[in-house]
Amino acid sequence: MKLFDGGRAPNPRRVRVFLAEKGIEVPLVPVDMGALEHKGETVSSRNPLRRLPVLELDDGTILTESVAICRYFEELHPEPALFGKGALGKALVEMWQRRMELNLMLPVAFAFRHIHPAMKEWEVPQIPEWGEANKPKAIGFLRLLDRELAGRPFVAGDAYSIADITGMIAVDFMKPARIQVPPECTNVLRWHGEVSSRPSAAA
Repeated sequence: MKLFDGGRAPNPRRVRVFLAEKGIEVPLVPVDMGALEHKGETVSSRNPLRRLPVLELDDGTILTESVAICRYFEELHPEPALFGKGALGKALVEMWQRRMELNLMLPVAFAFRHIHPAMKEWEVPQIPEWGEANKPKAIGFLRLLDRELAGRPFVAGDAYSIADITGMIAVDFMKPARIQVPPECTNVLRWHGEVSSRPSAAA
């Protein structure tokens, strides 16, 4: 198998961090997103949405969407469990993974794509007002998350999970999106520092 990878872009990075936590090595095919290589035939023939990452299995089967790719590897390598354990544990991870994705990562992405000058050719039309409108959405969710993290070490409970991976990468993505974690969100800052210190965060 091989993984078509987009470098520091958030979604390809999610898969690499997940694989690093699992201790799984998959051959990477680098794709230069800055040069819009993901719009070319190599990627578009495998994913008509022309997005990364793309996992190509040995039999030619194609998997796209970062969480779907991670679920595939979770089934093959269930330990350490990054999607939760048991009915309740799995449901809590799913709940928080969705919350982190829809309420934090997505608003941050909208802010970045609609405000950053480098994204002008990517996001057509680029609507700066929409980008600005998403900044307070991300901040509001961080305040909610801060209250939740007052009572537990990780986003979905006592164990590190894919919800933490999504959250860490979303917070990292805030810098190019020109959003800052409110300094009073001390629990978020503590959590982000701890998850960022894991060796997998450098993947």
